[in-house]
Amino acid sequence: MTFRSSRRHCLLGGLGLAAAAIAPSAAFAQAFPSRPLRLAVGFAPGTGPDVVARTLGQRLGDLLQQPLVIENRAGAGGQIAAQFVAKSPPDGYTLLIADVSAISIAPAAFSRLGYDPVKELVAVSEVVRTDFILVVPNQSPARTVAEFAKLAAASREKTNFGTFGAGTPGHFGAEMFAEQAGFKVEPVHYRATGDAVSAIIAGDVQGAFVSTALATAQVKGGKMRALATTAPQRSPLLPEVPTFAESGFPKADFSAWFVLFVPAGTPPGVIATLNEQAIAAVRTPDVRRRLEEAGFSVLGTSQAEAARMVVDETAKWKKVVAATGFKGD
Repeated sequence: MTFRSSRRHCLLGGLGLAAAAIAPSAAFAQAFPSRPLRLAVGFAPGTGPDVVARTLGQRLGDLLQQPLVIENRAGAGGQIAAQFVAKSPPDGYTLLIADVSAISIAPAAFSRLGYDPVKELVAVSEVVRTDFILVVPNQSPARTVAEFAKLAAASREKTNFGTFGAGTPGHFGAEMFAEQAGFKVEPVHYRATGDAVSAIIAGDVQGAFVSTALATAQVKGGKMRALATTAPQRSPLLPEVPTFAESGFPKADFSAWFVLFVPAGTPPGVIATLNEQAIAAVRTPDVRRRLEEAGFSVLGTSQAEAARMVVDETAKWKKVVAATGFKGD
């Protein structure tokens, strides 16, 4: 064999080895997903976030043609689930449904988080949003927001507001409302959703901001009274409940969004696949109907739109948290 043919043989052999080395990763990207996925949610079964995760997850698994298991990692306002996914392999097989609490509020409210949402998580799509309802116990003398504010301002003691955990929208929403209405608030943080709901019904707290999804069943069931919604318009689920703007408090306009996340470093092609199928899942007529009946506004945004929204919300809530002076640790 001549030197030239030998060199050519080695070169082709090297190219063949390089192609062989590239082939598995290319095949992996094309084959995604090739095994079951899991979707973590930071709240207990039966809660609003769990409803989102299960409704989305069932259809998403169908579209991806793989089983998708829901994992409830409840606690710390969604932070436990967020940390779990942030530290998971970035291969697209471990997903997270997270709301504003664990992603945009927590970094400003807690100085020692076990994860960094900016560096360790990537938004795939904003799937739904929900607004909040100011609710009071049925035995409360307040029947309007104005009456509630007047009673709270006249009281010598702080007004107890139930929350679903420190650092949640309901926590800082109460702070924002109290500042606008001119009264002092005492947040009472509950570790479990059921405990907070029980406290409202029993009159252990004087008010609370709960999601439209949760409030609808409780209000229609006669368990508590709704005074106003933070949404820009009345909810079709509770059309008799006025907006805060109608009630004279136009600045009470916060909401909770739910975004599908993956660990940072997940291949772009995998993220693109998940985005495409997540959008298709929430826009499926049956899925949309179930989510809307549960009190959610269905979106399904692009990956770029979701990323921008998270950045904007993080800046917004950083200012809100700073204004209250709250530090969770």
